Amino acid sequence: MKELEELQQQLVELQSHVAFQDDAMAALNDAVASQQQEIIVLRQQLTLLKQRQDEQNARLDRGGPDEMPSLEEEKPPHY
Repeated sequence: MKELEELQQQLVELQSHVAFQDDAMAALNDAVASQQQEIIVLRQQLTLLKQRQDEQNARLDRGGPDEMPSLEEEKPPHY
């Protein structure tokens, strides 16, 4: 009879461990999914910044109206 009780106790402990591992795995899965979404957003922002930088560099290379004045050409605000 004592053997049966020990086996039941071991079974309960194993079930408890499995339940804990299931909860931990679900929490880790949620964290990974959240991080993946953040990575997607960051990649989109990086792409947009790269495009803007390329556009600005192209304007500066063409010497268009959006060209920034050099420090020698720029007058202080009180002039």
